[in-house]
Amino acid sequence: MSVVYSMTGYASVQGSVRGQLAFTLAIKSVNHRFLDLHLRLPAQSDALEMQMRRMLKERLKRGHVEVTLQVERRTNGQIQLNADLLAAYVEAYREAASLHGVSAEPDLNAILRTPGMMSAEMSVSREDIPGLDLAVLAQVGPLLSKLNEARGQEGSALAAELQASMLRLGEFAAEVSELRYGVREAQFERLRVRIAELTQGAAVNEERILAEAAVMAEKSDIEEELVRLRTHVDRFLALLEEGGELGKRLDFLLQELNREVNTLLSKTSGGTGSNGLRITELGLEMKAEIEKSREQIQNLE
Repeated sequence: MSVVYSMTGYASVQGSVRGQLAFTLAIKSVNHRFLDLHLRLPAQSDALEMQMRRMLKERLKRGHVEVTLQVERRTNGQIQLNADLLAAYVEAYREAASLHGVSAEPDLNAILRTPGMMSAEMSVSREDIPGLDLAVLAQVGPLLSKLNEARGQEGSALAAELQASMLRLGEFAAEVSELRYGVREAQFERLRVRIAELTQGAAVNEERILAEAAVMAEKSDIEEELVRLRTHVDRFLALLEEGGELGKRLDFLLQELNREVNTLLSKTSGGTGSNGLRITELGLEMKAEIEKSREQIQNLE
């Protein structure tokens, strides 16, 4: 079986620029009808975003995809002091003390704990942009390979479950095919008894019974539905073997399978006896199997 991809996955890679900037590039994907890209990049990254979008579209077909780039400047323990903010605090403190006649000096320890007063330099300068863009773009390929590896593992598990469901559908259809002859005979006998009751024992034209039985048999015949059902199952399994972008095509086949089962149940709804009841049970089992498969393929690319 070729690779089948789920739309759900996560991956991350790390890199650096000249030993000064460290970055983490992460990608998360969940199911979506189309390819929906959301990139969260630092300021001044317009050119980088355009190139990343192009690379992502080449490797991904469907899914809600979020890409996040976090950049950290390696400061070697150096702390940046916001001197302007500190001077403003000290001036405001002394002005307030003078205004109220208080003789005291500001508590430097308390002021330095003020948010924004001290920080490690994290910003990306214009000089950093070219080197950062090249380093990040070099990691997009490995990032997508890791993501597709994770999505491929989940996709393989989903494909195995879908294959098992289709095989069960085929088994149900084969059993229905065997049971339908007994249902036809029971319908014919029920028609004979009903006509006899209506005519109150009078002689009945056997040809008329046969003609009515033929009409009933034609209306209740499910051979075409069973043939189309088996054809759809075979096509479904073949697509799983081919792999690739399958979600929408498999969803269409499941709609067709559900339509055939509904028609099958409609034609056999009047069946009585053990065979008729068993066909109804099998039809409901097939609908449950199809619905479970439809839920699973929502995660397939």
